[in-house]
Amino acid sequence: MAIGLEDAGFSDALVILGAAGLVIPAFARFKVSPVIGFILVGILVGPAGLGALVPQAPWLYYVTITDAHAIEPFAEFGIILLLFSIGLELSLKRLWSMRGLVFGLGAAELIGSGLIIGLALHLLGQGWGGAIGLGLALALSSTALVLPIAGTASAVGRSAFAMLLFEDLALVPIIFVLGAMAPTASDNGWAGLAHVALSGGLTVMVMFVGGRFVLPRLFAQAARTKSPELFLAASLLVVIVASLATTAAGLSPIVGALLAGLLIAETEYHSEVEVITAPFKGLALGVFLISVGMSLDLRLVMHNWQMLLLAVLGVVIVKALVTFALLRVTGARNGVAAEAGVLMASPSETTLIVLGVATEAQLIHGSTAAFWQTVTAIGLTITPLLARFGQFAARRIERRLGGDEPEIETDPEGPGTVVIGFGRVGRLVADMLAAHDQKYVAVEADIDTVNAARRQGYPVIFGDVARSELVDRLNLGRAKALILTMDDPVLTIRITRRVRGWVPALPIIARARDTAHAAQLYRAGATDAVPETVESSLQLSEAVLVDLGVAMGPVIASIHEKRDELRRAIKDAAELDREPRLRRSKLGETPA
Repeated sequence: MAIGLEDAGFSDALVILGAAGLVIPAFARFKVSPVIGFILVGILVGPAGLGALVPQAPWLYYVTITDAHAIEPFAEFGIILLLFSIGLELSLKRLWSMRGLVFGLGAAELIGSGLIIGLALHLLGQGWGGAIGLGLALALSSTALVLPIAGTASAVGRSAFAMLLFEDLALVPIIFVLGAMAPTASDNGWAGLAHVALSGGLTVMVMFVGGRFVLPRLFAQAARTKSPELFLAASLLVVIVASLATTAAGLSPIVGALLAGLLIAETEYHSEVEVITAPFKGLALGVFLISVGMSLDLRLVMHNWQMLLLAVLGVVIVKALVTFALLRVTGARNGVAAEAGVLMASPSETTLIVLGVATEAQLIHGSTAAFWQTVTAIGLTITPLLARFGQFAARRIERRLGGDEPEIETDPEGPGTVVIGFGRVGRLVADMLAAHDQKYVAVEADIDTVNAARRQGYPVIFGDVARSELVDRLNLGRAKALILTMDDPVLTIRITRRVRGWVPALPIIARARDTAHAAQLYRAGATDAVPETVESSLQLSEAVLVDLGVAMGPVIASIHEKRDELRRAIKDAAELDREPRLRRSKLGETPA
């Protein structure tokens, strides 16, 4: 069947891709957060946007989303991929070390904020059941927005992640508790909660044990095909299966996505998976933000702006103060506690889920749920602004108290030396680095080579450096040196030029085929280029002289002198070739 422009799904896809490809870069140029850009696009293309302002315009069909519910599955998939990518950045060891923060700080933040908000709503006339439901719903914070802003490496990000992880784990129990509190509910609600706890725990255990055996074999087969498409398909398959498994067990799908990311993070494929799924995560998260904007009715906001303003301020202030106080009790610095408190202050996308459950359980009226849904949408919209205010407040607090600026916690040693390519040359370089106690990590695109090297104890990760995104994730800004040993002259030059433009002071030592290739590498920015033809000739000369009876000392000295002489000649030739190019460039001529 032919698909025309009149097809509603095709029109909606054009709107979403147009927002990602045209509108968002425009916001980025003016240094406006893409989060705000996507939400504003959602407001414009939603049912209360342009369609309501000029309903008779025929062109509106092509710039508005006709079915808001049709994009919800894509929005949910964006959140799932976000949690999956967060799992890739972590490790099971690190997550276990955070168990105190997750179940201590996370539980205290959710319960404390929920009780205070619920008590305030009860004093304002809301029944106890509805007050508890609204309190727990509004106490949740947005995983989809907070973690991309804060990351997981900083003190703020680590604290936020612990609280958000507990909230994600608590979502299903909250839903069951609210269902059990319904006026028409029976004891089956509590029995269902116990059943979910048991089945969910067993599912997670089976995924954890089975994943450690299945995932390495699955990705090894995908890597051997040298097909990025198959590798991507395997990655998405793991995310979907893990999410479906936890959903079937009664848990949230994002729990399965996070666990899938953690399991893959323990393998040598995590860098490649992270790079290859990043574009899908960004686009799907953009769809989620558009759906948030579509839920805002500007006419309703303007009509009830005073009540909405008071509600948003009340929720933000309560959550910020509770989070700040709890972080200070756990020993966090004032600046970190302030920034994390403000960042976690807005409601969450999961707030909308809990509000729907509370409405179905007859704990709150439909009009009350609609009001707080608008509050939630406004809170999500202002999250980037709250993040900037939190950073500003943290700096002011630290300066006033005489402390240092809030710092990002990173690996103080960095990756050491990065060796790209682990064939015969790369392995020999790695052996020499290890012999002199030099820290290094190697990257190799052949999975069988990686597996063999890891079995022998070499720190080798799987990755295809032909994709520039992987090179960008190697933390070369903190590396001591970059060594290129691949037998691919074009790729070697391309990586050298890219890294030199990004990290001007990094030593780059590259393997060259011959003197001409070495000269090209020097022009691209290599610190040293080692031609194979020259080195083999020097080694042959050394063997001949020693066999002829010449003393080893003078032979080694003369070989070093000859090597330096040839290196200077290659560098001089590269420099002479570069100068005419620069002169022609300044004159506006095209180099030959």
